[in-house]
Amino acid sequence: TSFRAATKEDSRRIAELFRISSDGVVDYVWMALASEYPGLEPIEIGAVRYASEEGSFSYTNCVVAEREGAVIGQLCTYPVEASAGDPDEPVDPVLEPYGRLEIPGTLYISSLALFEGSRGMGLGTEMISLARDQARESGLDALSLLVFEQNTGAVKLYEREGFREVDRAAVVPHPLINHTGDVILMTAPV
Repeated sequence: TSFRAATKEDSRRIAELFRISSDGVVDYVWMALASEYPGLEPIEIGAVRYASEEGSFSYTNCVVAEREGAVIGQLCTYPVEASAGDPDEPVDPVLEPYGRLEIPGTLYISSLALFEGSRGMGLGTEMISLARDQARESGLDALSLLVFEQNTGAVKLYEREGFREVDRAAVVPHPLINHTGDVILMTAPV
């Protein structure tokens, strides 16, 4: 397995992997954006968004894991800036917990995912190490991420890698979101 910077051509695979890591949240986002992308299926909306050269959700913020020329996983990160959100701007109640749980000044792991069959081989640990390197190169001293408390395998991985819970919020139930309970904000030093 090798790691490389993602290319625009990887955008569809990035969207597929982001769908895995978000457990339905991104499906909700893409469905909400459907009117801006007439005729596209949600996964196609995700691919178009990841094909962008700019913004947090761009292939330029992703590293892909490859085996025998096929993308099998990804790590997508971006620095969290201090929020300057408009207090009068309406906030989608389903997405509110995810927007509120952030730590400015950290490198945020927005997606760490592997396709079935490529898990349990230490690749997640390697990708966290890559994120630590990215944070150091950016002058940041911590990583942050969100994980559903019910995703116990991911929680255990992150705890093994030095992540600790700093906050949590209740998941707002929605048919597209595959979890209930809480979403946990975790952080780790680089």
